[in-house]
Amino acid sequence: MKTLLALALLALPAAADTFCNPIDLDYRYNFEQLNEGISYRSGADPVIINHQGEYYLFVTISGGWWHSKDLLHWDFVTPDKWPMEDMCAPAAWSDNGTLYLFQSTFGQRPIFKVADPKQGHLEFYNRWLPLMKGAEGPWDPALFKDPKSDRWFMYFGSSNTYPLYGIELDPKRNLTYQSAPVPMFKLDPKNHGWERFGQDHTDPRDPFMEGAWMTYHGGKYYLQYGAPDTEHNVYANATYVGDTPLGPFQYAPYNPVSYKPGGFAVGAGHGNTFQDNWGNYWNTGTCWIGHNWDFERRIVMYPAGFDPDGQMFSLTRFGDFPHRLPTKERELHDDLFTGWMLLSYHKPTTASSQQEGHGPELAADEQIKTFWLAGQNKPGEWLTVDLGQSCTVKAVQVNYADYKSGLFDPLAPTIYTTFKLWGSQDGQNWTLLKDLTGEPHRDRPNAYVEVTPTPCRFVKYEHDHVGAANLAVADLRVFGNAPGAPPSVPAGVRARREPDARNAIVTWEPVSGAVGYNVRWGVAPDKLYQTYQVWAEKGTRLELRALNLGQGYSVAVEAFNETGVSPLSPSTGIP
Repeated sequence: MKTLLALALLALPAAADTFCNPIDLDYRYNFEQLNEGISYRSGADPVIINHQGEYYLFVTISGGWWHSKDLLHWDFVTPDKWPMEDMCAPAAWSDNGTLYLFQSTFGQRPIFKVADPKQGHLEFYNRWLPLMKGAEGPWDPALFKDPKSDRWFMYFGSSNTYPLYGIELDPKRNLTYQSAPVPMFKLDPKNHGWERFGQDHTDPRDPFMEGAWMTYHGGKYYLQYGAPDTEHNVYANATYVGDTPLGPFQYAPYNPVSYKPGGFAVGAGHGNTFQDNWGNYWNTGTCWIGHNWDFERRIVMYPAGFDPDGQMFSLTRFGDFPHRLPTKERELHDDLFTGWMLLSYHKPTTASSQQEGHGPELAADEQIKTFWLAGQNKPGEWLTVDLGQSCTVKAVQVNYADYKSGLFDPLAPTIYTTFKLWGSQDGQNWTLLKDLTGEPHRDRPNAYVEVTPTPCRFVKYEHDHVGAANLAVADLRVFGNAPGAPPSVPAGVRARREPDARNAIVTWEPVSGAVGYNVRWGVAPDKLYQTYQVWAEKGTRLELRALNLGQGYSVAVEAFNETGVSPLSPSTGIP
């Protein structure tokens, strides 16, 4: 009877209610480096707006925007007119049935209004804002209507020299400038370790501050910003907090708010904070690829919120593993993580063909910059990963890479991706897990698909079509659960500040069978919102270079394997 029940449950289709970062979008090809003949898919600087119960995503240099009813399925909207150059880091705001849209500029540009953004009909709200006087910009703008006073504001700035600015807008004159721009604040990397430039904050160059966004919550104004640079793993969102829309603002000692320096999709900066239809908060951001060009990027989205005491937080723990989308107001911080673990990391791989220096093993290394490169871009090429034992496979993410794509029409009808996924217990007899070849054509460079939970030892990607010049897969990521038990709790967690108190050394004892560890920290034992993921082969020592001077912290460590996650270790203090 139990066997029949298990088979019946296995036959049920998977409920497509989960997502996995990077977000599964048809990222647009752009040509920022025309002189070098480089083209690549990219998306950055996201703003998601909840407009009349549906969602609209605006992204840098995309020729339009995306629409979704559920934060899972996104359809691209091509506007009926796009009268100026493509928009970089656009600002958007929804108010009283109208969506407002404004682009980054150092000159004069219009504010648009969009009455029905699903149809893409743009109208001029004003023909152009006047030239900004007294500040550089407005670049990286954000629009904000204060729910407390109904006054309008704009925040902007993208610089390693100038501060972030705020300015009041006049709704009686179609949101033209009502006052002079007011400096809000500047970066302070001498006191804020996470604001230092470079990989793991190790570059002495001056950092950049950009990506303003304002959130009103609990009577306070949270002015969000991105720093220190989009070209490395430490891109993050942070906040200052004030009592009025133009401050004065105080630095939040728990910064950064959204931070993901480890794992596959690294970086979380320059995004926005919004609420879904159940009132749950989300924080969006930009993750980094940087293979073709430093500014080759993708979009991520993390559960977020506010503590009862007003602390703003974003949950990036297992942030590039599958998460559920909520169907009600959340009560627990981590209740959206599915518990589906990564099964493919460093597993043996085979392929139908390969080009020198790009073997199939690079599709299982959790490095977004490296990739398997097939001998030809033709149907029937395949890539197989051996999970080592029979596991319950629940989802697969196929991350394509752009390699020597050359110059071509990014809107050509050939720009789409289709493939099949197969599962097997013996590598000889195969069961179809998913077939995208018969679906409407859409480009999915980070295709994430749920499958009916299926026992598999082998998972195969069978190629059908990709619009790029070459077939290149950065990672074939397989999620589910292996048999067995989660690892035990890490013991011996210790932490000490270095002479440069922006840094701390965290160590712990190795855990048998662990695939990796999450080092979690925060300003109190019950506020361990920050996470740095470390693979087990990298050791049990982490130099944490993201601390604020004068702020005490607590830190704890959890271990994970292909079955699940250990309980969290007791926390230890970092005075």
